Amino acid sequence: MFDKKKDYTSNEDKGLSDVFRPAKGSAKVIIGNGVSITGEIKKADEVQIDGEADITMKTDNIVIGNTGKCKGNIETHNADIWGTFDGDLKASGTLTIQEDGNATGTIEYQKMQIKLGGKLSGDIKMSDKIQSIKTEKKETDDNNVSLQNSIKKE
Repeated sequence: MFDKKKDYTSNEDKGLSDVFRPAKGSAKVIIGNGVSITGEIKKADEVQIDGEADITMKTDNIVIGNTGKCKGNIETHNADIWGTFDGDLKASGTLTIQEDGNATGTIEYQKMQIKLGGKLSGDIKMSDKIQSIKTEKKETDDNNVSLQNSIKKE
């Protein structure tokens, strides 16, 4: 009973998980306060900007924090703006501008929520929902009748 000791080689073996380690399969980028970055971010599921960024990216979710200043070209599903954004933003899901948030530029969104005090300016466009290919094909098939079929009907 006392002569065998279990060898704990990692925190997981001890039943502890590493708090700072992201879940397997997630791709999260955090640009901290005081950090400045210029470039392109690829294949990130979630991006949080608390510093300064001049970037081009496609992501599922972006959060621009209170201290965040972001400019560039962003395609995302959801955008949550607490700080400042200037540039081209295309949100296929929900665009949320918080109380101190400020978004300027060319902005396209599916759904939008602006909290009291939030600012939005520029070329703003609400995009229509993207229809599935099956629906578009069915409508096209019904509307386009071949010349031979229209002659036969007469």
